[in-house]
Amino acid sequence: MQHRIVVLGAGYTGAIAAGRLARRLRREDVAITLVNAEPDFVERVRMHQLAAGQDLKPRPFSEMFAGTGVELRLAKVTGVDVDRKTIAVIDANGAEELAYDTLVYALGSGWNAQGVPGTAEHAYEIASRPGALRLRERLARLGAGQTVVVVGGGLTGLEAATEIAEACPDLDVALAARGGLGDWLSPKGREHLRKVFGKLGITVHEHAAVVGVEADRVATADGKAIPAAVTVWTTGFAVHPIAEATALEVTGTGQIVVDGTMRSVSYPDVYAVGDAAMVMGPGDKPLRMSCASGGPTAWQAADAIAARLTGGKLPNTPIRYFNQCISLGRKEGLIQYVTADDRAVRAVLTGRRAAVYKELICKGAAWGVANPTLGLPTRRRRVTWERAAAGSALKALA
Repeated sequence: MQHRIVVLGAGYTGAIAAGRLARRLRREDVAITLVNAEPDFVERVRMHQLAAGQDLKPRPFSEMFAGTGVELRLAKVTGVDVDRKTIAVIDANGAEELAYDTLVYALGSGWNAQGVPGTAEHAYEIASRPGALRLRERLARLGAGQTVVVVGGGLTGLEAATEIAEACPDLDVALAARGGLGDWLSPKGREHLRKVFGKLGITVHEHAAVVGVEADRVATADGKAIPAAVTVWTTGFAVHPIAEATALEVTGTGQIVVDGTMRSVSYPDVYAVGDAAMVMGPGDKPLRMSCASGGPTAWQAADAIAARLTGGKLPNTPIRYFNQCISLGRKEGLIQYVTADDRAVRAVLTGRRAAVYKELICKGAAWGVANPTLGLPTRRRRVTWERAAAGSALKALA
């Protein structure tokens, strides 16, 4: 009898895990089902581009998984019963249950309104394709000189503000950040960020914690009101709520508690990857919710599942960070190199070379979904890849 592996969610981590499992295990031994509500892959790291009016390349799963043996089930997950080892789904034909022997939970995360009044009613999000398309349509209807306020000074906020400002130069774009602009970056990184924001004409409100959102403005903790015809909310992510409704051990944020192989500490036949998992990285610090964290967790989980099913050696490669890649529109970028635990070092790559580099990273992430055959990113392999990417960036500019 085939061992039934069900993967929930086909974002970066779920799709990588499914493809990697298909390449690690024999079809006669396992049946791999990938459950997802949409028929094509969503490049979440490009949602700010979609919102700004750019069209993205379609990536249908039927092509990405052709010949792999992975069965795509188009359905929405409505519940998980870890005691009965079943998944409740609903599709065009109605509700159904799927049984599993091993479950890979990769339902990821969505935007986080942080409980701020008015956010759900008046703000736009770019954590999903529907959200990005909704914002795209709204931006297209704005008149010249109207203000777009991006709330959140993290990577998503920086990318959204610069992308919109570059694509829509007739709009007045502003960024409201709880702290200083890019205050986690190196001095050179912060300097370049300010230079680009100035060139694009983006107004920056620093140390401006937003405590309320209205139809035409946002309110800050110090009593100020910032005019906003459109508010874009980018203050972090909240995990999918289904895990918290199960018997799985989860954190206060709803993330599934896992060991070093991404295996649930409470139900050993369940693995969690990406934003859905609470994974400890270098320095005993939780990995941040990001594509940079998600890919390695998917590789780790897939290799651990394959090893346990075949009697092989369990993976033991530490997950670490190497850089933070930030697009600042289509012409500018910032690559901030970091320590293993994600703290900025002095080295940065800026300008057009960084923009090309970031584009290569995005293309590589999408390619990795359909080709999850490489080993876990050891430091030597990653440094080699970084140099190759930098060389490609230089060639593209030659």
